[in-house]
Amino acid sequence: MRFTKLKNIIVLTIGLLAVSFLTGCTDWKSEYDKLYIKNQNLEGLLQNEKTQNQELVDRISRDKLTMEELRKQIEVNKQTPAQASGFTGMDVSFNEAEGTITVTLPNSILFDSGQADLKKATSTELNNIYSVLRSKYSGKKVDIVGHTDTDPIQKSDWKDNWELSAQRSLTVTRYLVSRGWPEKQIQAVACGESRPVVPNTSAANKAKNRRVEIVVHMR
Repeated sequence: MRFTKLKNIIVLTIGLLAVSFLTGCTDWKSEYDKLYIKNQNLEGLLQNEKTQNQELVDRISRDKLTMEELRKQIEVNKQTPAQASGFTGMDVSFNEAEGTITVTLPNSILFDSGQADLKKATSTELNNIYSVLRSKYSGKKVDIVGHTDTDPIQKSDWKDNWELSAQRSLTVTRYLVSRGWPEKQIQAVACGESRPVVPNTSAANKAKNRRVEIVVHMR
């Protein structure tokens, strides 16, 4: 719409220039110079708008192509999502419709029960993830999403599962930022117990629901 508006303004400017000739303005040379400069400025704005629109189209096309390439690697080359994405050996899933890659880390790897401080051994996992993000997904936005099971908080100071999941997602977010990931390209998200992957009907299922997801937005 902005593109069309600029075109209309340029047409109007040219029309005013023609009228100035026909009506015999007293200082038509001065009016011509003013309108010419204004027209040149509008032409510059129009060209800038075209460039920005093309850059947006190109970026979306590149991102869609990347997701398509990942899918082809899985289907044609028989690679796992982890291999195709570069997060080898991890639990990885694609959502082509949303344009996202999700790496899931169980909380048992990251945290002790009821805690939001990273285990010492966790740094290896997160360092590997950071290295892949840096090498293959630089410039992409990343969400760090914390999840819990439905067990109520009993032996810790957290108010509820929302707060626990929030603190855990913040911990992972801050770790990646401390390694050098740009703050403007990452956000912490807390889901508490609201998005289980399986019903919370057994200890094994609850363990699957206690997790942190690292979601890379390809678009």
